[in-house]
Amino acid sequence: MPERRPGGVDALRTRVFRVPTDGPESDGTFAWTTTTVVVVEVDCGSVTGLGYTYGPTAVAALIEAELADIVRDGDPLTPQRTWAALHAALRNAGQGGIGALAIAALDIALHDLRARMLDLPLSVSLGAVRDAVEIYGSGGFTSYGPAQTAEQLAGWVGQGIGRVKMKVGRRPEADLARLAAVRTAIGPDIELMVDANGAFTPAAARHWAQRYADFAVTWLEEPVTQDDPGGLADVRARAPAGMAVASGEYSWSRFDSRRLLDAEAVDVLQADVTRCGGLTELLRIDALCAAANRPLSLHCAPAISAHAGTALTALLHLEYFHDHQRIERLLFDGVLDVDGGTLRPDRGRAGHGLSVRDAEARRYAVS
Repeated sequence: MPERRPGGVDALRTRVFRVPTDGPESDGTFAWTTTTVVVVEVDCGSVTGLGYTYGPTAVAALIEAELADIVRDGDPLTPQRTWAALHAALRNAGQGGIGALAIAALDIALHDLRARMLDLPLSVSLGAVRDAVEIYGSGGFTSYGPAQTAEQLAGWVGQGIGRVKMKVGRRPEADLARLAAVRTAIGPDIELMVDANGAFTPAAARHWAQRYADFAVTWLEEPVTQDDPGGLADVRARAPAGMAVASGEYSWSRFDSRRLLDAEAVDVLQADVTRCGGLTELLRIDALCAAANRPLSLHCAPAISAHAGTALTALLHLEYFHDHQRIERLLFDGVLDVDGGTLRPDRGRAGHGLSVRDAEARRYAVS
């Protein structure tokens, strides 16, 4: 094991990248043309751990101003202990929002550093219970017409992915033609999923769920904002048979996740490792799902989520999101390729195996 400095890590660096989309994108409640990624690197001797989150430049500023010294003084072999100190330090500044994003990036970097110091794959150091994670192709933005939506989703099916998801809810009547085009393109046996990103009231969501059932949709994600667990529970109780209601991608902590579970608001809970406080908190959310007998689906960030997912007992699948898989390939070396509808971490590489593609990523750097 590489020698480490007693009492902490040697250095911490933050970098911010802003990557344009490859075309106009929107969902039921939001439109965007760029995605910002905050990357954290922590050094101990000759070993570097890397973490990241999707969020504004303010995340990097918060890390540098409030959290960097805690990481430098922490033991690189005990990331859970450092997580607790980071969380406590943000009591007044705010432990959710950009606070949770900052902790997530740091926690991922520290878990990666520990795994590399121990010369273990990240999946193994987290306690792997499987070798690979099932994925579903995700995109189909509401800014896409029927032909473009069908082409993208059919492309994932062509890669051997058996589930695909599209965005709905911005123009609900127009979604019907898009759904019809997709179902024709992917055939009757591929699982079709939709995501409304909280666009509907409970009554509207119940109405559109019945229309989606005409296209054999099996997954209705965030029909109502997750800030309304009662509304989600109402939609879930009246959803067509065979249609699962999912939510949770905007949870900042295990407490947000527990509220959804306690309200019986979801058939499948979601969590985002780059948003919910990192790997340390994600493992706790997985334990909640196991105790509640509810499956867990990971939201986006496939380059990290694939490794995390191997250690989750309640895992159902991972979202292979068009934007994130594209961005991660632009910024990082070591990104995993799709393997028969799964992502399979490399057991021959220590940590998660990612490193910044310095020359290529420089064009996206934010000062």
